[in-house]
Amino acid sequence: MVIKSLASTPAEQINETGVLGVTRQILLGPQDGAPNFTMRCFTVAPGGYTYYHAHDYEHEIFIVSGTGIARGKNREVQIKSNEAILVPPNEIHQILNPHPEPLVFLCLIPNQ
Repeated sequence: MVIKSLASTPAEQINETGVLGVTRQILLGPQDGAPNFTMRCFTVAPGGYTYYHAHDYEHEIFIVSGTGIARGKNREVQIKSNEAILVPPNEIHQILNPHPEPLVFLCLIPNQ
């Protein structure tokens, strides 16, 4: 069994085109012996947003704290803490934080 704390997991600022004010922490993944999935924690600063993108695998998101917007191809939905989101394969999506507090969410993806 592997147990890690969020506080002891290094945070990486994502400095790429299409992303603003986002840090990522890789909580569990292949480096920890996880054969199938990687669990990541993202923090989106006020006014920040993730990529507007799609990929060929599903992933699950759990909102830990804060509020924001889940943007898809044809709609935007308000999201808040304690909600779970399923993003099916090839669905375009983005997480935005137009609010004054950080938005924190967990994201589970299959190992590539």
